[in-house]
Amino acid sequence: MNTITRWDPFRNISTLQEQVNRLFEDSFFRGRSDESSLAAWTPAVDIFEDGNQMVLKADLPDVNEKDIEVRLENNTLSIRGERKFEKKVSEENYLRVERAYGSFSRTFSLPNSVDAEHINAEYRNGVLTVTLPKREESRPRQIKVSAANGHK
Repeated sequence: MNTITRWDPFRNISTLQEQVNRLFEDSFFRGRSDESSLAAWTPAVDIFEDGNQMVLKADLPDVNEKDIEVRLENNTLSIRGERKFEKKVSEENYLRVERAYGSFSRTFSLPNSVDAEHINAEYRNGVLTVTLPKREESRPRQIKVSAANGHK
């Protein structure tokens, strides 16, 4: 006789999570052969409008300014870089490594209203700020309403 079992898509999630955790713990304590085994990462980004411009802020802690590249091509803004694993401390002395290292890349499609000639990027205190000014013709403007002479 066949039994009917209710399908639960989340039943094995905890088991999978435990297996993944064991995998990382086992590979950590065996030691790393090179930096390529370190996890890739994607920096967090905020994008907001501020009056006549858009502003993009990316968290890039411990990234050297010379390892950051900001590029605009065909209305696509690309941010690339690398956070390098510090060799000041021997890998055998680490008890836990949770921060990700290595190369990263983020791309964003920009609206046609952005003035590509006046984009500015600044890196300070681990935060990359890219200012994307809007073109003059795309900025909101107040239109004065004038009274007409005479009424019909």
